[in-house]
Amino acid sequence: MVIKTAEFVKSSGKWQECPEPTLPEYAFIGRSNVGKSSLINALMNHKDLAKTSGTPGKTQLINHFIINEKWYLTDLPGYGYARVSKTLRKDFENLIINYILNRKNLVNLFVLIDSRHTPQKIDIEFIEYCGESGIPFSLVFTKADKLKPNVVLANVEKYKQELLKTWEDLPEIYVTSAEKKTGGDEILAFISKTNQFLHENHVKFDN
Repeated sequence: MVIKTAEFVKSSGKWQECPEPTLPEYAFIGRSNVGKSSLINALMNHKDLAKTSGTPGKTQLINHFIINEKWYLTDLPGYGYARVSKTLRKDFENLIINYILNRKNLVNLFVLIDSRHTPQKIDIEFIEYCGESGIPFSLVFTKADKLKPNVVLANVEKYKQELLKTWEDLPEIYVTSAEKKTGGDEILAFISKTNQFLHENHVKFDN
């Protein structure tokens, strides 16, 4: 997929305020400081489409971008950032949960995981929740350039083994580096293929 246009649409404090659900939507979410904004910018070949920050938890709203005037990319707040107040963290959680459960044009949720770490409880819990709720999702391992390839693959394998304790089949898995722009083409190819399928089958979301 060639990214011809990528434009900011709006930020929403409630899922009901999101743009009309008339286009396929692909959302990106992950623990705070997972490198979400950097990956989105790398995917879109745009250095400051999503705002990056040295302060984890900076994304506090649902941010929508329209890509090639054909589909939405959604940047969701990070989960599990300890420094925000419990009340604010609960607000984030409610915002995220309400969005993924009620956004009827959400085609796929890309759950980002820091490849530098072995399985984290908060990531596993969120993945389990998505599975139990019937949310279509993929796993995207970030920051693969920060470790030797064999260490990254070993950490990915540990996640697979952890999930296979309760899952029969694993979701799509991508290993990425925003710095080296690796793995992004596979994600965009998945989106392109899915959009083509939706188009050929005349799938509508706004009814």
